[in-house]
Amino acid sequence: MRQIIIDTETTGLDPQQGHRIIELAALEVANRRATGRTLHFRIDPEREIDSAATEGHGMTWEDLKGKPKFREIPAEFIAFAQGAEWIIHNAPFDLGFLDFELRQATLPCCIELHAGVIDTLALARDLFPGKRNSLDALCERFSVDNAQRTVHGALLDAQLLADVYLTMTRAEEPLTIDMAPPPAPALDPSGAAIDLAGARKTVGAIEPSAEELALH
Repeated sequence: MRQIIIDTETTGLDPQQGHRIIELAALEVANRRATGRTLHFRIDPEREIDSAATEGHGMTWEDLKGKPKFREIPAEFIAFAQGAEWIIHNAPFDLGFLDFELRQATLPCCIELHAGVIDTLALARDLFPGKRNSLDALCERFSVDNAQRTVHGALLDAQLLADVYLTMTRAEEPLTIDMAPPPAPALDPSGAAIDLAGARKTVGAIEPSAEELALH
C-alpha cells in the first residue's frame, strides 16, 4: 500500500479568514517502509503572517518573499500524492488549507485526489483517551527522537509523524511465527533416552526479604 505523510505550516489558523499555506511537505511510505521520496516547498503566502504562527514555526513573510506561490507548485504535489492514502496529524486543519489553496488554483479538491485519510490525532485519542496526543507527546510516548524540533517545520514534522505512525500501528503488521521442530530426545552414554521430565526438581517458593518488599 502506498501512503503519503503530509504536513503544512500556515500564516494563521483559518483559511476562511484569508490565511495561507507557507510550507508543504510530503513523505512517501510503501508497504510500511519509508521509501526516501519526499516533496518539500516553502511558499510565498502573499500576505503577512500572524505573530502567534511565527512563534510556532519561526517564519515571517520576509523569509518567504521570492519563494514560489502556491499556484506554481500544485501540479508537482498532485503528481506525488494522488491515489495514495494520506496520513496527517489533525487532518481537518491541513485538508482545509489544502482544499482552499487548490480551489484558488481551480484544481480538484483533496477528496478527488487521495485514496483515504488517516488522522493520527484521532487515532491517538482512541488509543490514549485523556492523554496528551500532540506530535511531541507521541514522540515521547513512542521514544521517537524529536530533539531537533525546536520549532515546527513541515518536512521534519512529516518525518517524525512517519516514525510515530509506523510505531503506533505496528500491531497491525502480520505476525509470522517460525515453528521449530521438536528437539531430539537426550541420550545417555549407552544410547538410551533420558527421562528429562522425571529429572526436573520442584523448586519451592522463595519468600522475599523485608528489604526486597520495601524496595518493591
